[in-house]
Amino acid sequence: MRPIPRRLYAVAVVVSAVLIFAGFNIALDAGVANARLDLTENGRFTLSHGTRNVIGNLKEPVRLRFFYSKKVAADYAQTRAYADRVRDLLQRYASLSGGKIVLEEVNPEPFSPEEDQASVFGLTPAPTDSGETVYFGLVGTNRIDGRETIAYFSPERETYLEYDITSLIYRLASPEKPKLAILSSLPLDTGMGGMAAMVQGRSRPFAIYTEIARNYDIAMLPPDFAAIPGDVGVLLIVQPGKLADKQLYAIDQFVMKGGHVAAFVDPDSEIVSGGSPANGAAASDLPRLFRAWGVAFASGREIADLKLAQKVQTSTDPRSSVTLYPIWLHLTADSFDRNDPVTASMQSLNLAGAGALYPLKDATTKFVPLATSSDRAGLLDPAVAKLGLNDMIGSLESSDRPLVIAARISGPARTAFSVPPAGETAAPVKETKNVNIIVMADSDIFDDKFWVRTTNMMGRPMAAAFADNGAFVINAIENLMGSDDLISLRTRSVGERPFTLVRALEADAQMLYRRKTEALEMRLHETENRLNALQQGEGGPKAKGIGNLMQSPEQRKEIERFKHELIQTRAALRDVQRDLRKDIDLLGGFLAFVDIALMPLMVAGIAIAVAAWRRRKRTRKAVRK
Repeated sequence: MRPIPRRLYAVAVVVSAVLIFAGFNIALDAGVANARLDLTENGRFTLSHGTRNVIGNLKEPVRLRFFYSKKVAADYAQTRAYADRVRDLLQRYASLSGGKIVLEEVNPEPFSPEEDQASVFGLTPAPTDSGETVYFGLVGTNRIDGRETIAYFSPERETYLEYDITSLIYRLASPEKPKLAILSSLPLDTGMGGMAAMVQGRSRPFAIYTEIARNYDIAMLPPDFAAIPGDVGVLLIVQPGKLADKQLYAIDQFVMKGGHVAAFVDPDSEIVSGGSPANGAAASDLPRLFRAWGVAFASGREIADLKLAQKVQTSTDPRSSVTLYPIWLHLTADSFDRNDPVTASMQSLNLAGAGALYPLKDATTKFVPLATSSDRAGLLDPAVAKLGLNDMIGSLESSDRPLVIAARISGPARTAFSVPPAGETAAPVKETKNVNIIVMADSDIFDDKFWVRTTNMMGRPMAAAFADNGAFVINAIENLMGSDDLISLRTRSVGERPFTLVRALEADAQMLYRRKTEALEMRLHETENRLNALQQGEGGPKAKGIGNLMQSPEQRKEIERFKHELIQTRAALRDVQRDLRKDIDLLGGFLAFVDIALMPLMVAGIAIAVAAWRRRKRTRKAVRK
């Protein structure tokens, strides 16, 4: 037998390799098309447990129609890439549903029946430079003619993509909304300015209220309410006004009969006061109910925290530096209870003038902190906090332990009323085996400015969150309602990842800056006063109103000395302001060096060492030969 020529053998090997590679890819695509490796910290590209639960609990089929103007959007790389991600995600939903989710992609070309259909469904077209429009939305329907839409997949809400799609499916699967009662002195449903401003287009509902209204049948309790509707599952209390005994009794009996409560009270609400000291403080409390539930609330004191202080610009001058404002808190991941479903995935909260909660010693209930301050926090009188930053920091005494801002209350409890109020004829429920209550000592969590940016998207308001304020409120309601499926989706990509070391350095620098600044400003003030007195002739010879012209050489010398001291003091103040960021800038420079230079240098060093080792090894072999 003649041997196979080398050239023919090489061609056969190449052809075989190509066939094997193609076959492997076909088998891989057919067998593990949905397999993915997600290395992001919070599994951003992996369907969450909540989504899988919602899909797995579908009883009836849901039809999803993905409207995407493929041809028109082809020239827009960002839209095209985002559309690929949306399509990929929807396909994963369909593949996991076992046929319960029917996915259809619709290309609404201009002047086509599909475009008319998209318009009828209320989808929002985005205009392009060429004058054409792009449809990029989702329509979901169920068997009972229920319909939910995502009018347009805005890039600003990309971090909420999975939540938006899953909540759409959840609403289609549960068309009957649970009933939620709201008791509040805040204009949650109309926004600042009330109904008149809303009608004139100068106001809109709070963003949290808008989200709540999408998922729940809301019953707003009037100021003179005397009872809570019997079909209500959860009562949301936000900055309540002064309540009569009959109204407190209604809440008490709601809890005793198994109702759940989420209460948000505040030692000094900035929403009510308008953020202006001239409008006065606005405090709320439920002392009688809190005592029955085993909770104490420091109603006349608010938390100041140097470590978790938000950064604010204290001057209207854009060139001025930002400073830490201790009563505006930015809670980070370390502030939350990771074992409670409400806060397990929380990344950040922005609060203002929050109070502190404590468990009562003789309480029968269990008190579990959900959100806390840092160990560098203390309590201030709201009046002191309004005096100014220096007064605030100077009056602050750290508690050296975290203060509780939000807590879950559970376990057996007794009624707050040993005797029912006058006029109550029905026999009261005296005790319950297990209450379920969430209390937060802050109501400014509802203020849009602390957590959401609202932009106009083709005539529709589009909200993009930069903190988890909305997620905390809605998670609390949903958990108390008994459903946790959507909780894990709201906080996946909203919170920032702060540099905790930088925050600690800023807090230390702020304290040092304050002490040095106060001393220098006092010295500056004294020098200016003394200089003015000398220039006006005080303490020296005066001659009929022209004392400054009759000054002696010694006085003029003293004036020059004070002027020089004034210049030096002002320079020292500027140095202190520059030193405020010295350690932070050094840390930033070091991290930049590590990221930009150190790693490449290490790789190059390893490569040089390996090359030298190999060369040495070859030299040794050559010598042996």
